[in-house]
Amino acid sequence: MFVRIDHLMICVPDLERGADAYRRMGFNIQPGGVHPGKGTHNAIAFNEEDYVELLAIRDPAEERAASAGAGSWGTDLPGFVAAGGGIRYVIVQSDDLDADVAAMRGRGVDVTDPLDGRRIVDDGHEFRWKAARLGPGNPLPVFFIQHLTPMEERRAHTPAAGPHPNGVRFLERVYIVVNDLEASVALYAKVLGAPAPRMYKGTVIMSHMAVFQYGAAGLTIAHPYAPGPAAESLERRGEGPFQALFRTTSMGAAARWMERHGMPPPARGVRDTGEHAMLVAPAHACGAYIGFVGPE
Repeated sequence: MFVRIDHLMICVPDLERGADAYRRMGFNIQPGGVHPGKGTHNAIAFNEEDYVELLAIRDPAEERAASAGAGSWGTDLPGFVAAGGGIRYVIVQSDDLDADVAAMRGRGVDVTDPLDGRRIVDDGHEFRWKAARLGPGNPLPVFFIQHLTPMEERRAHTPAAGPHPNGVRFLERVYIVVNDLEASVALYAKVLGAPAPRMYKGTVIMSHMAVFQYGAAGLTIAHPYAPGPAAESLERRGEGPFQALFRTTSMGAAARWMERHGMPPPARGVRDTGEHAMLVAPAHACGAYIGFVGPE
């Protein structure tokens, strides 16, 4: 079954500059590794149970050769990066990917077989997983993963991956903007094998939305009703993931860290829950809106 949102893949033009931007936001970004045969490399920020991945093209020729394969990161990754980058995929974790793929196919979902994946870090250690991507019949910005290397082992090989200066504990929401909310919610429900959630009005992103909840994190499908981040993203990039919202122990500490490291003050808003939240714009977050919510 699907148990949580495992991580977000945020694609950036240059890995070092992307890592620097997220460090200035207060994320404890650490070197990741290379993806053999895919022409990409990454950097990672571990949260309590999920993580943020920054991914960039390392070898353009290798990436082009790999892009048509079933285990690639999808078509036109260079075009996505050239258009500003941002959240490319929401990765959902499975505890039995073979069974989940079979169940999706039973619901008529176009999905690949589980394929082996790996990355290699500087000391030569290899981390392994298997993943399945949706096919052309269901072109959603989601793929599915089952880790073969436990989180404890991955953390042990990233010894500096301690608490974030911005106080982030976990991903609370990721937002995907769509043109047709009702039809999109029905499609995500079919793919995920979950009941369609209720729809309601969100006040920070100025959208009608529905949330599929997985543990601490919600996968949110949104359609704008007024100008705001969702409308801006839909006009600029079309449908797809555009914002992540993280739960922090202190928005004030996060804002002060950003100020000390040359980031402009994040925009402030009030959620439909009554909580205050703040938002870093795509120009300062490698193409994504990055939000924070929590006590001052």
